[in-house]
This record gives sequence, structure tokens and C-alpha cells, in this order.
Amino acid sequence: MVNLVEIEYAEIEPDKQMEKTIYQVLETCFAKENLPKEQLYVNIILTNSKVIQQYNKKFRQIDRATDVLSFPMFERGEWKQEVGQEQEVLGDLIISVEKVKEQAKEYGHSFERELAYMTVHGFYHLMGYDHMEEEDKKEMRQKEETILNSLHITRN
Repeated sequence: MVNLVEIEYAEIEPDKQMEKTIYQVLETCFAKENLPKEQLYVNIILTNSKVIQQYNKKFRQIDRATDVLSFPMFERGEWKQEVGQEQEVLGDLIISVEKVKEQAKEYGHSFERELAYMTVHGFYHLMGYDHMEEEDKKEMRQKEETILNSLHITRN
């Protein structure tokens, strides 16, 4: 069976609306980047700030909560050569739903918009994009906004 995304919950309650938002965002991302859904999927863990802080400390040696962590399975563009017949994970995303709520309030937009942004932001990290250099940041932000705008998920 082919799944675009597998969603797990760690110390929070399942939520079908969040799953729907995540699925719509990833479906759009896969289409925009011409990724084969039959061959790739994204694994997502939705959790709280305490759990994501533990992951952040373990994998990045940063002892604080963050909003999203991305763990790509391929280098940028490498998936094309590496993917075989079986469906493989493009990578793992861990999203703090608590941070999503906090940031939505802080930035003055909806929970759905912030969750969609965390999903698309994490997706592009899985694709090998980053925002350390200004030029890279500009490219990544443009891709993120293209996805969100196509879904009519705007800042306000």
C-alpha cells in the first residue's frame, strides 16, 4: 500500500484535522517537486515541546524545544539515483504542536497556517534546502510560499 505520509503521535492526542492539513501540504509538495508518491513518503511525529526537546538534545546537542526537526534520508537530488522499487522514506519530521500553537499566536495567524508552514519547511529540509546563507534562505522561502499560496493558506 502506498502512503504519502505516515503520522505518529508522541504524548499528544491524534487529530484528524492536523492530518488533513499535513496531507494536503505534502501532496502539493510532492506534485510541485515531481516526486513519485509510489516510491517515497514522509514520516512525521507530532508531539509536544518536552519530547521535541529530548530529540533536539539527542541529535543536535541543543537542550531546548524547537518547532520542527528534519532528518533527511538522502542528500539533495540523491533520491533519484537511490530509490528502488519499494517505497522508501524521504525523511522524518518531528513537529512540536505546542510550538505551532505558540508561534501561530505570536505571528498572528491561524494554527492551520503555522502547521502547514512547519510541514512545508520541514519538507524542503528533507529535499536538501537550507536557510543558513541568505541566497539559500531566499530560494527556500520562495518555494515554501509557492506551496502555501497554491493552497490558499496565507498569513492572515
